[in-house]
Amino acid sequence: MKLIIAYIQPERLTQVKQALYEAEVFKLSVTNALGCGQQKGYHETYRGTDIEVNLLKKVRLEIAVNDDFVKPTIDAIIAGARTGEIGDGKIFVLELADCIRIRTGECSQAAIG
Repeated sequence: MKLIIAYIQPERLTQVKQALYEAEVFKLSVTNALGCGQQKGYHETYRGTDIEVNLLKKVRLEIAVNDDFVKPTIDAIIAGARTGEIGDGKIFVLELADCIRIRTGECSQAAIG
């Protein structure tokens, strides 16, 4: 079992969700996030004052999958999120020690579904 965490551009969320659905990955959590990387932010002027904005809007996806779905999930995220520009995002893959479905008490792979 793996936990896949991806940070993507907010405007690419619809394309990523569509690619995940096509790969038969339906369960995910989505959170708004702020972050900076190679983009390094931008400058803007507000009421005559120069403001440096270095925390940019991102979307964080968290997807718990069984080992058979790791590669298709990663490929789907890349297919939906890639524009070829700096700031497309990052994907992290973590080992998932255990998973328990609260409603039924199922554990491990059965709980992920």
